[in-house]
Amino acid sequence: MAVTSHASIKPRDGVSTLTDRWPLLGQRRPLVGYLCAIVALDLVAIVMLSAFSVFQWRDALTFAALMACGAVCIEATRRLGMPAGVSRDLLSAWWLPVALLLPPVYALFAPIVLQILLQVRVRATVLYRRVFSSAAIGIAGCTASLGFHWFVPDSSVLAQGSGAPIMFAVAAAVLFAVLNIALIAIAAHTADPDMTWREVLWDRESVLLDIVELCLGVTVSIACGLNMALLLLALPPVVLLQRSLLHAQLQAAARTDAKTGLLNAAAWQREADTEIVRARRTGESLALLIIDIDHFKRVNDAHGHLVGDEVLVGVASMLRSQLRDYDVVGRFGGEEFVVLLPGADIGEARRVAERLRVHISHMAVPVEDTLVKVTVSTGVALMSVHGDDLIDLLTAADLALYRAKELGRDRVCIPAVPSPPPHPLPTDTTPLPDPTPAPNQDPDPDPTP
Repeated sequence: MAVTSHASIKPRDGVSTLTDRWPLLGQRRPLVGYLCAIVALDLVAIVMLSAFSVFQWRDALTFAALMACGAVCIEATRRLGMPAGVSRDLLSAWWLPVALLLPPVYALFAPIVLQILLQVRVRATVLYRRVFSSAAIGIAGCTASLGFHWFVPDSSVLAQGSGAPIMFAVAAAVLFAVLNIALIAIAAHTADPDMTWREVLWDRESVLLDIVELCLGVTVSIACGLNMALLLLALPPVVLLQRSLLHAQLQAAARTDAKTGLLNAAAWQREADTEIVRARRTGESLALLIIDIDHFKRVNDAHGHLVGDEVLVGVASMLRSQLRDYDVVGRFGGEEFVVLLPGADIGEARRVAERLRVHISHMAVPVEDTLVKVTVSTGVALMSVHGDDLIDLLTAADLALYRAKELGRDRVCIPAVPSPPPHPLPTDTTPLPDPTPAPNQDPDPDPTP
């Protein structure tokens, strides 16, 4: 489950606006419409399936047992907390068994129960995000449940170990994962159309986590089908895996800037030092850029800090989209960004800096009835030309940045390299003849006798 980060701010002048009380109203209209449509679809599905479902105590007991396991996982990881922004968990290990073993209506209620626990016990976030996540997971689980029960009317055969029911269970789990990530990705792309679909869909790490979730969900389903008491054996490894996953995410969150998702200053310096040592050892070229948003204070003063945060996020997204995977990019503080370009010479560094400057100048952040546009000034430094360590490179690039601002901003500057002192002319050590005549010597003797 992936959701974009939310930046909360204080209302200026202490005045609470309607957007402050209802953050959903501050989002883009297409996003508001999409979120409301998904929640409405989820509510309609709950009403319709509840009317046609037959209540059985065994189903209710199984649902309660699986939700209790999910609650134990949440409580076991509560002290670790949950990183803000994009986060992953292994609660699908309990949602999937609900979808495979019980009537589809239970798949709609399962995420509601666990999302309420997450909101109350772990971290309170913007309410509409919890509601949308519950609806998206519920729709995905209900669809997977309907598909599975269409081919396997009696879910108890899943515990018999037959090949066909297990294959249908795996297919239903894949359908659940694909539909869930698609609903979340559409919301993320609608919130920020400048994001590429590659950024909001799967990467290698997400695929591995989805495979783990599918395997856990199907395994727990089979164990629960055999005997509900086996959930006590499945619970400890799931709790341990979830704690490990959250611990890794918290470590990653400690390295990244909360607003932009880039490396923070400390993490960037560590990465940059490593690249500089490697470049010094191999003799490869390396360039450093300092990028500063021009007149950023005017944006905050005119439109508020929330719009300023959107500008920062937009610039960070543009940097990620225009740089290579192994370039080291981070937020250095305020409106400054730093980029390390391994293997880049002075010509390539200038081209990259100009490309970033042009793309950012064409970027626009929508604000009510207007568009906010910004420009950037960039200072460039090259290793072995402007310095051999990180401090020297940062100093040289910073001087070039200030030069770019002095020249009118919205430009790229490279510090001048001081020319070496001229070599002295070679001197001849052979003594010259003394033109002064010796004493008592005729200076111009007459050659004639």
